[in-house]
Amino acid sequence: MNDASGPQSATRVAAVQMNSGNDAAANLQAAARLLRSAADEGARVAVLPENFSLMARHDAERRAHAEPDGAGPVQDFLAATAQRLGLWVVAGSVPIARGAGERSAQACLVYDSAGQRVARYDKIHLFDVELPGRGESYRESATMAPGDKVVTLDTPAGRLGLSICYDVRFPELYRRLQAAGAQWLIVPAAFTAASGEAHWEVLLRARAVENLCYLVASGQCGEHPSGRRTWGHSMIVDYWGRILAQRAEGEGVISAALDLDAQADARTRFPALAHRVALLQS
Repeated sequence: MNDASGPQSATRVAAVQMNSGNDAAANLQAAARLLRSAADEGARVAVLPENFSLMARHDAERRAHAEPDGAGPVQDFLAATAQRLGLWVVAGSVPIARGAGERSAQACLVYDSAGQRVARYDKIHLFDVELPGRGESYRESATMAPGDKVVTLDTPAGRLGLSICYDVRFPELYRRLQAAGAQWLIVPAAFTAASGEAHWEVLLRARAVENLCYLVASGQCGEHPSGRRTWGHSMIVDYWGRILAQRAEGEGVISAALDLDAQADARTRFPALAHRVALLQS
């Protein structure tokens, strides 16, 4: 499903779905092709999934892929591609080194259409879990250090609030993003197939509804070299919880128009955000 219509005053955004492997060069080639498709669909902003440049097979591979802040093949690719396409690119996550022997940051980087980096958000909630009854366990904290800053920024599609994957389970983060003026939210992800089937859609729609925000979720999909399976089902949801565009499986691009005037009208007519009692506003 892909929304090709929309009001003329609205701004089109895109979610890129990928099946990244452990060959970084091949992943970047795929990202370039998909970002070109997003630009061709008329998107002004495109969101790549978490781990778009590498789905590592093991911790050593993940550590070796980390780049110094501001320089490296992945960051150079993002800047050059954004400039070449005249497209804002939200890079779902890039491992950024913090120092010799230290854990890296899982950073969402945003580049404007001139290729300038305009924002960085370090993933706050790290995925340290064992999936009930699945025999799957994950310890992101073994190689990653958590962030501690909430990040919003102005984009051609309105004020954007940044998050990554597991963050979606923590609604207090999105309340703070909305309080900072967010009109749309992103959730670039590599959601496991098991948890995605159970929770992905309901979490995304809940975060959109409770904050009266648009939400763009770009996912990894299918089976990866490590044997891990990710859920895909990239999705664009409006402020009322309606799914505007969705791709269940396979690499590809979805896009939809974000109508901020309609959103503002809905927030006025249904002022739930103004009804929060002072006791809960923290």
